[in-house]
Amino acid sequence: MTYLETLLDAARVAAALNIVLLTTLIVIWGRLYREIRSTFTLGSIVFAGFLLAENVVALWYYMSAPTATPALLSVPLAVEVMMVLQILETFGIATLLYITWQ
Repeated sequence: MTYLETLLDAARVAAALNIVLLTTLIVIWGRLYREIRSTFTLGSIVFAGFLLAENVVALWYYMSAPTATPALLSVPLAVEVMMVLQILETFGIATLLYITWQ
């Protein structure tokens, strides 16, 4: 396994984890919205929905675009940047989940 394939695997794991975390947030915020009907909570659900869609598309691309993967791997900087962005997003979503859970 090459360095770039390892980075791509890290991005895949981060995207999958983001999907799990965002789904959890949407469920929690959905229950909260049914109780209090806050527009902020509804906005949070919509925001999380867009992030969820972005991560589903990213994971789909990482997993099922075999013809695009060699092209992606030919641009090492792009692979590194995408991996860093996915992992940063994971930390951000995990922070939101932690704060929401408290």
